[in-house]
Amino acid sequence: MLNKLILLAALLLPVGFAQAHQYKVGQLEIGHPWSQELPPNAPTVAAYFVIHNTGTTADKLLSVDAPIAGKAELHEHVKQDDLMKMQPVPVVEIAPGATVTFAPMAYHVMLLELKDRSPLSDGKRFPMTLHFEKAGDITVEVAVQKKASDGTQVETHTH
Repeated sequence: MLNKLILLAALLLPVGFAQAHQYKVGQLEIGHPWSQELPPNAPTVAAYFVIHNTGTTADKLLSVDAPIAGKAELHEHVKQDDLMKMQPVPVVEIAPGATVTFAPMAYHVMLLELKDRSPLSDGKRFPMTLHFEKAGDITVEVAVQKKASDGTQVETHTH
């Protein structure tokens, strides 16, 4: 059920976000990178997007970095003993023909040790570079918005 809700949120994202933006690197399409507006004292921010592999071979998202953060980690939410838990993952595989959704309560990028909070207000954008095993690197512009299209609240974590 959670996977269906995440998929529905990903499908509705373009409808709710007028300034949708797409990127392509190799056989990968990256759609709609976004983040939520943060309160001034938030220690971290999460970034979300959708990756679609149009190719016939798998690829892997190896890492991510952004100039606004000292560190970026790939994370996922997993259900453990009836609780949702966030944990880092070393890589995210994108199978041929598959779509992987980075969304609240799913895969996401945690930007830690924030250096510059100025681009984290509604309507602003910040660059983030995705490093793929086969497709290489691509820099996307992450759009900051007040609320996610699915109505979820800002996702912040302390480490």
